[in-house]
Amino acid sequence: MSGRMLRVVCTAAMAAHIALAPVPAAAAPEPDGRTSAAPEVDDRSMTSLLTDLQQLYRQAEQATESYNTTEEKLKRQRTETDRLERELAHARLSLHDSRGAAGRLARQQYQGTSGISPYVRLLLARDPQHALDQGHVIGRLARERAKTVGRLTGTEHRADELARRARKALDDQLTLADRQKKERDRVRARLDEVERLLASLTTDQLTALADLERDGVDQAQHTLMASGALSTPREPSPSGNRALRYAAQQLGKPYEWGAEGPTSYDCSGLTSQAWADAGTPIPRTSQQQWAQLPRIPLEELRPGDLVIYFPDATHVAIYAGEGWVIQAPRTGETVKLSPIASNPVLGAVRPDGDAQGREAETFAAPPRGRDQPQDDPQPPSNP
Repeated sequence: MSGRMLRVVCTAAMAAHIALAPVPAAAAPEPDGRTSAAPEVDDRSMTSLLTDLQQLYRQAEQATESYNTTEEKLKRQRTETDRLERELAHARLSLHDSRGAAGRLARQQYQGTSGISPYVRLLLARDPQHALDQGHVIGRLARERAKTVGRLTGTEHRADELARRARKALDDQLTLADRQKKERDRVRARLDEVERLLASLTTDQLTALADLERDGVDQAQHTLMASGALSTPREPSPSGNRALRYAAQQLGKPYEWGAEGPTSYDCSGLTSQAWADAGTPIPRTSQQQWAQLPRIPLEELRPGDLVIYFPDATHVAIYAGEGWVIQAPRTGETVKLSPIASNPVLGAVRPDGDAQGREAETFAAPPRGRDQPQDDPQPPSNP
């Protein structure tokens, strides 16, 4: 994206989302780890109330993505712990067998002890060739005994090393589980603050807030579309089309933080499952998606690409074409179609990288207007 166009998009996003401005007193953590109560409603303007509310929503989403990241690490750590435990059990079984073989070797050596040297036996033997053959067998047995001892020693070392790694893996798992609990509590605390703020508002205030937010989004959307950043229609790739259709089938399902379907989703749970269904597994969280997937300019957006939001990449949606995205917005809402400028755009990524877009059965966006969770959207009219 050119520098001028990027400035236009950022300006539009900032105009719609004043929540990016600092809010010094909102949800500040107390020394004991608890968060402060949601701000009391007074005679502040609707703009100030909207700022507080959006700030709380964003903090909840930040905590949710941190929780999701830890959840993914915990899943991998559990898998690693289980793998090491299985290897350790196998090594201990092998060690038991090796010790049994070593015990049999020791008994055989004790029972077969003789003070006569093999060389003296050879000299005194009536059949030297037979004695040589016996010597060959004895040598082979000696080598096998050496292998048994070596195998026992190696198995002991391996079992000790696996036991050490298994203990560390379990310690890491417990550490991650404790972190996950703290992050879960942080999400719940943020959402409690949102509920307290909303509960303190009158019906008229809630209506005014909703109108103010929609007006800001409409203005940002108009500015973005007028910039020409999305003026070139593009066809999705086959995988992008499948991911988009999966997302469209989830319209109307509730948002739930930490959820990956099939009955509810959070923002990155929706996008990761959509692309998994398309046969292209992608990272679980929006921050990982932004960090690890190929980035593309907004001018090259095509249906199925992912749009990343906010400077710290804490929200993501899937592009549906013609300036619309499918997103799981936040607690209390459902998976729905929204204008791409519903949140401040950070950038876009393409999970299938260089896959060529070609004509396919494409998803149709809804008529331009408000966010819609409809299941059967119709082709849009021209702006």
